[in-house]
Amino acid sequence: MKLHILPAGPIQTNAYLLTAPERGEALLIDAPGGVWADVAEILAAEKCRLTELWITHGHWDHTQGGAEVVRASGARVSAHLADRVLIETPEVMKKFMGEDLGLEPLRVDRWVAQGDRLAALGLEAEVRHVPGHCPGSVLFYFASARAAFVGDALFQGNVGRTDLPGGSFAMLEQSIRTQIYTLPDDTAVYPGHGRPTTVGAEKVGNPYVHD
Repeated sequence: MKLHILPAGPIQTNAYLLTAPERGEALLIDAPGGVWADVAEILAAEKCRLTELWITHGHWDHTQGGAEVVRASGARVSAHLADRVLIETPEVMKKFMGEDLGLEPLRVDRWVAQGDRLAALGLEAEVRHVPGHCPGSVLFYFASARAAFVGDALFQGNVGRTDLPGGSFAMLEQSIRTQIYTLPDDTAVYPGHGRPTTVGAEKVGNPYVHD
């Protein structure tokens, strides 16, 4: 598995493209605005077809490019049911963003939940529900690769904001402690913004949620 980190969109949201050239397959985690151009270039170079799009949560900056990705690739979309309104009727986000972002609805093919196991690229990923930043926030954990894609639940030295509708710091703290900090310390944490970190580093050094 090869990992490509692709910051895109107005606020440089991280998309993660995982490719398996030997299988000719690829998986995209989150779809910020305009990311398809970079994804398509890599797919062509590695002779891969995008088969899956997994959404960590329904906020606009993680879904803005989703409809374009699906039109171009036919990828199957997976997300958590608690964010259905945000994903399928994204105009509701105008109320708390204060602007019309021109978002397109994204049709979800598979609603995931805590404990689900997803297969992609010959690997298995565990779904863990991590609400607090957004009701439908999930992480995707590849145990074989010691890698967790956590959306905006946890960042290097920071945590996701909790002042948007459906946010709760108490809930986010519980999610981090029970669903992220219970992963092995050497697990790489790939956040929705900024640089990767590790579970062990955040347990010790994160000023918001630490052991």
